[in-house]
Amino acid sequence: MNSAATHNRLAELRLIAFDVDGVFTDGRFYLSDDGVESKAFNTQDGFGIRRLIDAGFEIAVISGRHSAAAAKRMKELGVQHVILGTGDKVAAFDELASGLGIEASQCAYVGDDVPDMALLDRVGYSIAVANAVEEVRDACDYTTRAAGGYGAVREVCDLVLAAQPEPAR
Repeated sequence: MNSAATHNRLAELRLIAFDVDGVFTDGRFYLSDDGVESKAFNTQDGFGIRRLIDAGFEIAVISGRHSAAAAKRMKELGVQHVILGTGDKVAAFDELASGLGIEASQCAYVGDDVPDMALLDRVGYSIAVANAVEEVRDACDYTTRAAGGYGAVREVCDLVLAAQPEPAR
């Protein structure tokens, strides 16, 4: 975090949303001869998500691709808002945020590729993972040091949590 303004923007967040492929994963998926898909998820990322949930944040996954593996992992983590296979990430986000009574300025989105651009432009704080395409990295407020699938989600979680005011004692 490089400024008080950035710290304040992070402190105002209420909803953190993530893409899946390339963010929670390294962007690869495995497809068996039988058509069964599998993905690798980072356990440290999962712990970060649990910490955000425990701190009272709304967590969402918004992905253009449907994935049974992603749905199962998000259920394990307790992510309440899982939107997979959407053709319009911005419309899905707007519906979710509106339903929760949260302004776009109070939201962050983490993405890695061109299909994420419109949603990254819509939210109050945009985050690219280190392995995002250059166009996405250049457009975002923050780029993680870690790559998707290798701790980027955890880095985002820790960044957001570090910006929160200390609870009253």
